[in-house]
Amino acid sequence: MNSFEELGLDKNILSAIKELNFENPMPVQEKIIPMMLQDEPQDIIALAQTGTGKTAAFGLPIIHKTDTTLKQVQYLIIAPTRELCLQIADDLKDYAAHNKGIKIAAIFGGSSMDRQIQNIKRGAQIISATPGRLNDLINRGEVNLNNVKAVILDEADEMLNMGFKEELEAILETTPKTRNTFLFSATMPNPLLSIANRYMKNPVEVTIGKKNSGAEKVEHISYLVHARDKYLALKRIVDFHPNVYGIVFCRTRQETKDVSEKLMQDGYDADALHGDLSQSQREAVLNKFRTRHLRLLVATDVAARGLDVDDLTHIINYDLPDELEIYTHRSGRTGRAGKSGTSIVIANLKEKYKLNTIEKQLGKKFTILPIPSGRDICEKQLFHLIDKVEKVEVDTVQVEPYLPKIYEKLEWMDRNDLIQRFVSIEFNRFLDYYKNMADLNSPAESKFKERDRDRSNQRGKSNYTRYFLNLGVTDGLKPAQLIGMINDFTGMRDIEIGEIEILKNFSFFEADTTFQNEIIEGFKGQKLKKRDINLEIAEKRRGGGGGGGSKPRFNSDRKSSGGFKKSGGFSRDKKEFGEKKDFSRKSSFSRDKKNKY
Repeated sequence: MNSFEELGLDKNILSAIKELNFENPMPVQEKIIPMMLQDEPQDIIALAQTGTGKTAAFGLPIIHKTDTTLKQVQYLIIAPTRELCLQIADDLKDYAAHNKGIKIAAIFGGSSMDRQIQNIKRGAQIISATPGRLNDLINRGEVNLNNVKAVILDEADEMLNMGFKEELEAILETTPKTRNTFLFSATMPNPLLSIANRYMKNPVEVTIGKKNSGAEKVEHISYLVHARDKYLALKRIVDFHPNVYGIVFCRTRQETKDVSEKLMQDGYDADALHGDLSQSQREAVLNKFRTRHLRLLVATDVAARGLDVDDLTHIINYDLPDELEIYTHRSGRTGRAGKSGTSIVIANLKEKYKLNTIEKQLGKKFTILPIPSGRDICEKQLFHLIDKVEKVEVDTVQVEPYLPKIYEKLEWMDRNDLIQRFVSIEFNRFLDYYKNMADLNSPAESKFKERDRDRSNQRGKSNYTRYFLNLGVTDGLKPAQLIGMINDFTGMRDIEIGEIEILKNFSFFEADTTFQNEIIEGFKGQKLKKRDINLEIAEKRRGGGGGGGSKPRFNSDRKSSGGFKKSGGFSRDKKEFGEKKDFSRKSSFSRDKKNKY
C-alpha cells in the first residue's frame, strides 16, 4: 500500500491528516491500521521503537470506529507519563479535527482532578491516561469503563519499568472481558509477556524491525576513557559535534546535577531533568529543550521516561545502563521518523564486556573511536563556522545603510587579513582552551599495566590512602554497602579498594591514592539514615604494609550485592587491629578489641 486512502479510513480523517502533511503511511501504520479497522479485530502486540508512527497507527482507527452518538468511554489509551499522555491526546484531537462530536480527555497526575472529571462527564469517548491518576479516579467512582471496546497500552515496557504493574492490572480488571487489547512496546521483557498472557486473547504479534532492537538508522559509537576523564571526554565529544541536540543520560540524580552544572559553568546550553524537580520546573526545562534554547538535556532514565522530542541528533550515555532494554529505549530516541541519529557511549575499559553484550543482543556493532584531539575539534568548529557564513541569509535592505561605514573602517585590511580576523573572533576560544590540553587517548590499558607494574616494583610502599569513617556495625554498614557509597558519592566505578575493616562504631578502608581528592569531596555533606557522614584520612598502619601489595583486594566497580574475590585476604595483625575476617566468605565483623589507630 502506498497511501492512506487505500487503508480504508474515512474521508474526514483523510482530510485532517492531509492538513498535517501526512503523505504515505509508515510501516507500523501500514500493518496495524487495517488490522484494527476490522469489524472483529484480534488483539495485537506491536513491537516498534518510539518515533515509528505508533500514535497514528492506533489513533486513526479508533477515531474511525468511535460512535459519536454514544457519550461514554469507548477507547482507553494508557501511557507511562503525563507528557506522553498529553501528546497522544493532542495528536488524536488533530486527527479528529473534521470528525465532529468526538470528545477526547487527558487524565494525568499533577493537574486539577476536578477539571479532568468534568471532561469525562461531558461525554468523552476516548481517554488518554496515566495509570496512577486513572486508577485513582476508578476507585473514586468517577470513571466508568464498562463499555470500553479496546484498551491501548502505549510504551508498555516503560510502564512496568516505572512500577505500574499493579495499577495496570487493576485497570484491566475493570474493563469488559470482551474488549480488545492492543499493546505497543519497544521491547518485550518477561513481566510484560506475563501481562499479555493473562489479559490478551490469542494476540497477533507485529514486529517493525528486529525484536528488542534499536532504531535502524542509529549509529552506535563508543569512546573508551579512564573514569576520571569522563567529563573532559564529554566536553570534547560535544565540541566535536557543533550541531548536537541531544540527551546526556546519567545513572543518578546527583550525577545528573553535577554534570549539568559543570556544563552550564563551562558555557554550554544545558540543563538537568531529574526527580527532584517540581512539575513546573520540569515543564520549564522541557519547554526550553523543545524550543532548542537548550542543546543538551542531562537526565536520569526515570526522569526522561515518556519524554518525546523530535529531531534529536545524539544520545550520549555518560553511564551505561544495567539493562539492555534501557539502552534500547535511550538509543531509540534518536534516528526517528526515517531520520538518522547517533548513540554515543562513554565507557571505561572494564565496561567492554557490556558493549559486547549490547552488540550481540542488538545485532549491531559499536564503532570505537578515539577521543577527538584539540586539533580535531578546532578544525571541526572552524569549518562549522565557515558553513554558517556560507549559508547565512543576508537581509540586504537592513544591512545596506551600514555598509559604507563598515567598508571605510575595514579598507586598510587585505582579503587574507580580513578572513583571518573574522575567523579568529569565534575560533580563538577553542584554540586557547585546547592548545595545552592533554591527550585523553593515552592508551588506558597501558595506564593500568604501568600502575600494576609500579605496585609490584614498590612492595612495602603504600599506593593506597587509608580513610577513617564514622560508621560501623551499629549503623548496619557492610563491605558491599561501603563500596556502593564510594561508587555513588564519587560517580566513579573503577577505584581500586584495598582492605576494609568494619568495627563496632567506625571503620577503616583503603583506596587508590590517585582518587584521594574525589573520595574526600564525594563524601562531604553525605548522610546515612539521617546521620552525618564524617570521612578523614587516617594515619598509615604501623608496620609499613599500608595495603601496598601487588593486587588490590576489591574493585569498586562491583555491584553492592557482593561477589568479592576469594583471593582477597586481610592482615591478621590482631594486636593492632583486632580480629579480621575474610569478606570473600560470609561477611562477619569483629568487635572493637584493644584497637590502636
